[in-house]
Amino acid sequence: MQISELIQTVLIYALPVLFAITIHEAAHGYAARHFGDNTAAMMGRITLNPIKHIDPVGTILMPLVLYFATSGAFLFGYAKPVPVRFDHLRHPKRDMIWVALAGPASNFVQAILWAALLLVLLGAGVNERFFIAMCRAGIMVNLVMWAFNLFPVPPLDGGRILVGLLPWKQAQWVARIEPYGFFIVMALVIAGVIGSVWLSPLMNLGLSAIDLLLYPLMTLLR
Repeated sequence: MQISELIQTVLIYALPVLFAITIHEAAHGYAARHFGDNTAAMMGRITLNPIKHIDPVGTILMPLVLYFATSGAFLFGYAKPVPVRFDHLRHPKRDMIWVALAGPASNFVQAILWAALLLVLLGAGVNERFFIAMCRAGIMVNLVMWAFNLFPVPPLDGGRILVGLLPWKQAQWVARIEPYGFFIVMALVIAGVIGSVWLSPLMNLGLSAIDLLLYPLMTLLR
């Protein structure tokens, strides 16, 4: 890949990725504080400052290495998780569902906003490739984060939601997976299971929902 292409790709994705991870983590912190846990607030993690959420390895090094190693075919990264003491929540089992759901929900909202911006730009006759590509990157990045984080294996948000929804006995069994969850998820990603069985169907569903939600705006801009 040409250096100029790489720089352009980084610039196109930089802003959507920074917004996606920052708002995702801040949303967890806001939700935790709302339901009674001030841990994230006391550690200064309820902020829209991306520096507070960037993990040097997970946010920068790993995605770059994977991008070069796979020619952009496979990307994976993560931010510093916002600390949440679930035992500090007013109703731990119930409230952990809302705290976990806050992150993916923020990504879905961002995907809608990027899609709305794309429609407005196209409706206004703006054909600048950089801005159009950035909007499309914003939609895809946030839909990937939304769908991936909902995968029902802890420590992903979907795993915590599952723990909150299950009866105590089954919830404890699922919670015990957490120390091995990262390796289970990575193995399923590499095997292509998450991509084909989970990500693609859920992202297609998300795109259909966004089309439906933005149909009035689309009609207005025609």
